[in-house]
Amino acid sequence: MGLLFPLFYLKISKMQKNKLLLVEDDKNLGFVIQDNLLAKGFEVILCSDGELGWDTFQKENFDLCILDVMLPKKDGFSLAEQIRSKNEDIPILFLTAKVMQEDKIMGFVKGGDDYMTKPFNIEELLLRISVFLQRSRKEQSATSERYAIGRYTFDAAGLRLMIDGQERKLTQKEADILNLFCQEKGKILKREDILKKIWGDDDYFLGRSMDVFISKLRKYLKADSNIEIINYHGVGFQLEVNKNQS
Repeated sequence: MGLLFPLFYLKISKMQKNKLLLVEDDKNLGFVIQDNLLAKGFEVILCSDGELGWDTFQKENFDLCILDVMLPKKDGFSLAEQIRSKNEDIPILFLTAKVMQEDKIMGFVKGGDDYMTKPFNIEELLLRISVFLQRSRKEQSATSERYAIGRYTFDAAGLRLMIDGQERKLTQKEADILNLFCQEKGKILKREDILKKIWGDDDYFLGRSMDVFISKLRKYLKADSNIEIINYHGVGFQLEVNKNQS
């Protein structure tokens, strides 16, 4: 495939044996990825199909999942949905040979946090893993930061959105975006700024996935009619709360 070399020295913060689930049906590619991750100090369990990946996920505790999309027995999207049903916080990174826009957006809809298109460079994979794990450690050690959004209470660190005694658990990406809106409430956030802060890049496909996440947030916040996420077409978004309710 010609996709993983050269591998240069990459400094990654101390991981203390973070445990990764790698589900990849291409044996050669799977072994190459596993070997490189092991060399960087990760513990990696490699599975060759979606059903085995799901069985393994239920038996072990993982810090991050790397899923191929086109898997035998159970595809990566279905596997991600099952993983999300059990753990809403764990980062999920898709590896895909698919380049269609709809396929990439579907990955985010099914619970993925990021994707890499084959062929890719192992250095980039390591960097993305490092970013997700560092973020998870910060969130676990941080004290819970809460925001009042109209009638809602948003627990950013706990990934919880609460109203009238009811609670919704958010995905990490949903919480990251809402947290950014809360920090900049009333301001217009440019699309490229949101993408760079949350995803680290501002390409077209990530922009489409961001729109999906923001649509979900609008749905979650609809119980309070004083709350609105305004879309300024081609510019960005603004979280606005009626001043009488904020």
